[in-house]
Amino acid sequence: MAVPVDTFRTLHHDRAPGDPLVLPGPWDAASARVFEEAGFPALATPSAGIAASLGYEDGSTPAEEMFAAVTRIVRAVSVPVSADIESGYGLAPKELVARVLDTGAVGINLEDSVDGVLKDPRRHADWLAEVRAEAGDRLFLNARVDTFVRGSADPVTAAITRARLYVAAGADCVYPILAPPEALPELRAAIDGPLNAFAGPDGSSVRTLGEAGATRITFGPGLQRAAMASLAEAARELTPRPFGP
Repeated sequence: MAVPVDTFRTLHHDRAPGDPLVLPGPWDAASARVFEEAGFPALATPSAGIAASLGYEDGSTPAEEMFAAVTRIVRAVSVPVSADIESGYGLAPKELVARVLDTGAVGINLEDSVDGVLKDPRRHADWLAEVRAEAGDRLFLNARVDTFVRGSADPVTAAITRARLYVAAGADCVYPILAPPEALPELRAAIDGPLNAFAGPDGSSVRTLGEAGATRITFGPGLQRAAMASLAEAARELTPRPFGP
């Protein structure tokens, strides 16, 4: 029987240009089932989408509630699930890995900024190496690179520097979030291993991002927000209107 983390890791490799791994982001058990039934081979939770579903601002979800939400999502589907655990909630690597494994997730997404400020890349790489050592092969480690969202003077160069450190520390994939499509070829050429890119909720840019060098596509909270926009429209249609004269 295939081990879910091995299945998930295999999905990231030997992909043709223009055919990236597309991982929609479920925010609860119901949305996870929708994505699985649509045929996606794996899922990746968005912390912001889960936060919104629980009534929190992005970045404000208590760790206990985030882990519980991920557990419910994993339990609802049979495909592998990767969990966005933000910047780790201040947990030591041993506890962090144990908590993620307890949810049943096979992957972990970790950011390199906290409270809107980029972490020191070498210290962050050292911390990722500790996470890798604790996890062994049990978790697929996606290292998010925040230079495009935190105001770096040269976000491409900074992203390459950080990504190389994170890959050397044991990251399976790097995620320069919000990197524009035109930056992906340079990032692809300079970084070993799978490259995660961010797409809009309509999916129109998926092929373009793949052809530019992305191995994996995620959507952040975009799909949850699109669903809420559709729900708001349906609610407006149901709103009672006064009868005319």
